[in-house]
Amino acid sequence: MINDQIILGIDPGTTIMGYGVLNIRAHQPELMAMGILDLKKYANHYVKLQRIFARTLSLIDEFHPHCMAIEAPFFGKNVQSMLKLGRAQGVAMSAALYRDIPITEYAPLKIKMAITGNGNASKEQVADMLRRFLHIPQENMLPQLDATDGLAAAYCHFLQLGKPESQKIYSGWKDYIAKNQEKVKNPVQKKREK
Repeated sequence: MINDQIILGIDPGTTIMGYGVLNIRAHQPELMAMGILDLKKYANHYVKLQRIFARTLSLIDEFHPHCMAIEAPFFGKNVQSMLKLGRAQGVAMSAALYRDIPITEYAPLKIKMAITGNGNASKEQVADMLRRFLHIPQENMLPQLDATDGLAAAYCHFLQLGKPESQKIYSGWKDYIAKNQEKVKNPVQKKREK
């Protein structure tokens, strides 16, 4: 089961970075904060990266998360956009690593699937499900869906923490024996024990 902890979720971007913070108490998630970092006013890409680092660091210092969940960049056709998005993600991750915060990456499809059950769900559908799950009043929802995308990464991580460990998979008896030597006794050894 999940111990009490705080999860920071980040949706990286060089135009808008979204974030959400969940407090897990008694295995129940509670919204602590969500918001955006608007980077549109900065023309210089390196200034944007500095702002992403600084804001991520300030969120860590303010909320003291135990871990960070971040949306992994999706593969697109525009190489320059992918490069910029990868840099934004890397800078946010660097801030977490600077404060020794463990990081887990989730693909956008995995996040959507975990929250809505549909890997092709729209940002609006994800936001609506989070609003319902976390009992967020409609008037408290931000118009920028990047905020709920960051929150979605945190919520996805919360859901993953609650899953039991998967059982070992075996291809047959020989595989079972090879992976479970401590459970299998040698027939010669059995005779000696009698």
